[in-house]
Amino acid sequence: MNRPASIVLILLFSLTRLSAQTAEQPFTLGLWTGLTQYNGDLGQGFYSGGSDGTRMHLGVAASWHIAPRLDFSSNLTLGSWSYAEEGGKSFEARQQQINGHFRIKLFADDQHPVNPFGFAGIGLSRLSKTDNPGTDMFIPFGFGIKTKVGKQLHLVVQETFAYTDHDDRDGVNSENNDAFMMHSIGISWAFSKEKDSDGDGVTDSKDRCPGTPAGTAVTAEGCALDRDADGIADAEDRCPDQKGLAQFRGCPDRDADGVQDSEDVCPDVPGIADATSAGKGCPDKDKDGITDSKDRCPDQAGAADLEGCPDRDGDRVADNDDKCPDTAGIVENKGCPPVKEEVKQLFTEALQGIQFETAKSVIRPASYPILDKVVQVMNEQTAYLLEINGHTDNIGDKAFNLELSRQRAQAVKAYLESKGIQGSRLTANGFGDTQPVSDNNTSAGRALNRRVEFKVKF
Repeated sequence: MNRPASIVLILLFSLTRLSAQTAEQPFTLGLWTGLTQYNGDLGQGFYSGGSDGTRMHLGVAASWHIAPRLDFSSNLTLGSWSYAEEGGKSFEARQQQINGHFRIKLFADDQHPVNPFGFAGIGLSRLSKTDNPGTDMFIPFGFGIKTKVGKQLHLVVQETFAYTDHDDRDGVNSENNDAFMMHSIGISWAFSKEKDSDGDGVTDSKDRCPGTPAGTAVTAEGCALDRDADGIADAEDRCPDQKGLAQFRGCPDRDADGVQDSEDVCPDVPGIADATSAGKGCPDKDKDGITDSKDRCPDQAGAADLEGCPDRDGDRVADNDDKCPDTAGIVENKGCPPVKEEVKQLFTEALQGIQFETAKSVIRPASYPILDKVVQVMNEQTAYLLEINGHTDNIGDKAFNLELSRQRAQAVKAYLESKGIQGSRLTANGFGDTQPVSDNNTSAGRALNRRVEFKVKF
């Protein structure tokens, strides 16, 4: 092996402090030089031969970062080929070549101080000042090492094997295509890309918010975009075009009632947050959870199933509908207790027990005991409203019978009033012979049809 090649190899394996370009230094540009050796039909020149078989080359090189362990490199080189044997054939030519190749590094960027690499690519070689000039394609491949000798300065050594697609540039057309080898050493300068630590597209020197999460849209200063200027970044803002509050993830609450506008049924009137869903955010003066617009009793706290009205006696009839608000009753009696069985029995007795003078509305004294019992019931049950209905049989004129039944009902009403029962609690009606309860063709049936009925109302 000749001395210049030996020197290159010694340099190649003696480098220890190595670095590669990174995403922060994506592009390098440099100069290189070294020795070119020919190999072909005339003889083997790689790592052998005298000084006549080795020529110097000069060139420029550039590389681009692709991934932590991959970059692309290209170089343009001027040099010569030469081969000579004592007493044998000789060959010499000028060379201009350009090639590009991918470099695969042993370690990822910044992972290890020493980073050998291998490469392969494609190139063009132009030979001139020879008997067979021309341009050939060649395949370069090889290995190398790169070291960082400064913040942006690198030293590179590289061994390149190159086989062309031509055979007779050396004047011999035989079995072996022309090839050459380059022992190279060079320096390169890395053009730094300013660092962007949070990856938001704004370099650290201009980034006023360097900790922005990845993927967040940012302003020119690197801060999270906030179109509505409410202090909540658009990426976190559920209402990015409306100025809002942090508690509602950027959505507004115009009436400041603690319910965001999108959920507030009454967004311009302060309300309550725990109202029914149908009126969330609407006013509720009595604070019973039923908003005023839905509350039948907006000034009294009540139950939802009673439309916001209270029920003091707990019978599920709202007080304002309950005729007996302090006594538990039933819905059918508007909140009053059921009519007692003894009262029903009394009213049954009264059907036939109240007697009148024949064809008259004068009550016979024998009826007074029953009527006095009715008075007693009405005094005890102050919620009762009493409907008095008079009926006749079908004997006689219909119009006369209708009027007679009305007058008899009025007579009973007058008697009860005379005993202190308020007239507003009493109603008298006459139905004549229109509502018989038995057969008018028999005397017994007609007797049943002549009656006074009492019906409790509330």
